[in-house]
Amino acid sequence: MELTNLAPIVLALPLLMFMIIGLFGYKMTPKFSGILGTTAFSIVTIVCYYIALTYFFGSGRLADGSMAKEVIFNFEWLRFSENLVISIGFLLDPISAMMLIVISTVSLMVHLYSMGYMHGEEGFQRYYAVLSLFSFAMLGLVVATNIFQMYIFWELVGVSSFLLISFYYTKPSAVKAAKKAFIVTRFADMFFLMGILILSFYTQTFDFGPLTEVTNNHVAIVSETMGGVTFCGLSVISIAVFLIFLGGAGKSAMFPFHIWLPDAMEGPTPASALIHAATMVVAGVYLVARLFPIYFFEAHDVLTIIAYIGAFTSLFAAVIACTQTDIKRVLAFSTISQIAYMMVALGVSGYEGSDGLGFTASMWHLFTHAMFKATLFLAAGCVIHAVHSNEMDAMGNLRKHLKITHIAFLIACLAIAGIPIFSGFFSKDEILVAAHEASPVIYWCQTLVAGLTAFYMFRLYYRIFWYNEPDYGHHTPHESPANMWIPLMVLTVYTCTSGFFPFTEYISPDLMGFESHIHWNIAIPSVIVALIGIGIATFMYKKKTEYPDKVVACIKNTYHYAYNKFYIDEVYLFITHKIIYKCICDPIAWFDRHIIDGFMNLLSWITNKTSLEIKSFQSGNVQQYAWVFILGVLSIVALTIYL
Repeated sequence: MELTNLAPIVLALPLLMFMIIGLFGYKMTPKFSGILGTTAFSIVTIVCYYIALTYFFGSGRLADGSMAKEVIFNFEWLRFSENLVISIGFLLDPISAMMLIVISTVSLMVHLYSMGYMHGEEGFQRYYAVLSLFSFAMLGLVVATNIFQMYIFWELVGVSSFLLISFYYTKPSAVKAAKKAFIVTRFADMFFLMGILILSFYTQTFDFGPLTEVTNNHVAIVSETMGGVTFCGLSVISIAVFLIFLGGAGKSAMFPFHIWLPDAMEGPTPASALIHAATMVVAGVYLVARLFPIYFFEAHDVLTIIAYIGAFTSLFAAVIACTQTDIKRVLAFSTISQIAYMMVALGVSGYEGSDGLGFTASMWHLFTHAMFKATLFLAAGCVIHAVHSNEMDAMGNLRKHLKITHIAFLIACLAIAGIPIFSGFFSKDEILVAAHEASPVIYWCQTLVAGLTAFYMFRLYYRIFWYNEPDYGHHTPHESPANMWIPLMVLTVYTCTSGFFPFTEYISPDLMGFESHIHWNIAIPSVIVALIGIGIATFMYKKKTEYPDKVVACIKNTYHYAYNKFYIDEVYLFITHKIIYKCICDPIAWFDRHIIDGFMNLLSWITNKTSLEIKSFQSGNVQQYAWVFILGVLSIVALTIYL
């Protein structure tokens, strides 16, 4: 079947479901709306797989061995000038095809899982409507043919996130978290838009085709129109793409825009699995990957900055994750750390052949992380469903009660820790190889992060499934229904197998692919570090002991700072309330009230006073009017004669 006929279904069906369930959901039973949304997205998933597999194993491979960039459809929407046009289209290349699989798989599993997890929730139909809207927006983002189409869907993704975080809108904490996420990401999106406008102003195009076309080691259209142009001594190209990166940093929760993601866990757990672990938060990584030729050839200094920001963020978030007691917040900081890992891979990547290993590893880790992190979130949802709490102290020894969830969670922990045969080992190994070749500092930083990741994930695992068994009272925990554990098992299978797909043969920055192998000189030390992390977690948390308390007592101040997320939120509050509000906003407000308003009030007072003084001239007495008229005429005549 022609892809031209199938591709519109990918975007049209989720949008149609959003409109139908959103407008008429109140007339449907919750179960019917869930079945309708899930069935429709099952069709979308089948189409996505057909398109992606047809591309990878059929039409996508050109005669010279490279992977093609296919524009399935593209129609003009807005025209600003002869060259500057906004189109809505469907771009198929290795990274967009991969993302079709990621988004459709995780979203379908979340649709199925939510049938059980959200059962009985008020607003069930609204949840499925927004879930369809998000799926539409995320799919539209990854297949965009131009950067402005991406920006439009980027904002729709943000709106969907806001709606899902605030799903429990009767909880003040959920409302605050939604506003926080919306404000922080909108602030970052402002930079994204500024970067788009600067880039398009000079290049006179929004299209990814010319913006990523490499000729003689340059992106011709960018080099010819922006090369040598500076502002305040800085390259305009670097300014533009750094601003674009800041937009991605906001969506992907990079430091210092990371503060919204942990609070976003106030939303339903399945939504967290889809949006805040597997798809939306990797949009920033996808954005940098999409414009990678510009970053590499025209603004390599920005790429280096991205690598160091990613390295710091990954370490920063991993340290915080070691101290958190809310299981969803542990996973949230883990997500920040792992996304930063992907950013590091892009930052240290080359371009041609095996030099592009960092790019490939970033996309590979994006894929594997989506699967094992979605598994972890859905498993966490099963745990919360069983014990009705997010806190570690309310759970323990659950392996006896949640056997399926226990197996899935353990496999996902092994994968994220980078233990061999599981998917995370393969993708993380390639990132460390790329980092090792680029910078010893970044390499050792990421190796340390690998050890911390293994520690905090197995700390979480043992606290949930081993440690000690609290008093569950009359409510004995039990395994979740089949519509919750079946999606969990499907994602677990992906977690076990996705590392064996030959990513390097299909996904690379130059589209040529290359052969890769396990670099044991890097893999063995990283596995040893991970095993050390797991060993320490096992020693401290497999059963309840006094060791955790002793460690906390030894590093009391450090632990206190890490537990409170290094007070970054408080710093933001201090800056906004004490500096921006008190020192800037309050003086401006005083000036507005007393000077601006006072001047306008003075004008009105003068007008009123003058009108009171001269209103006697409007007496209605004709003789008085005649007398004044005559005096006026005589005055004019006198002035005329004597002047």
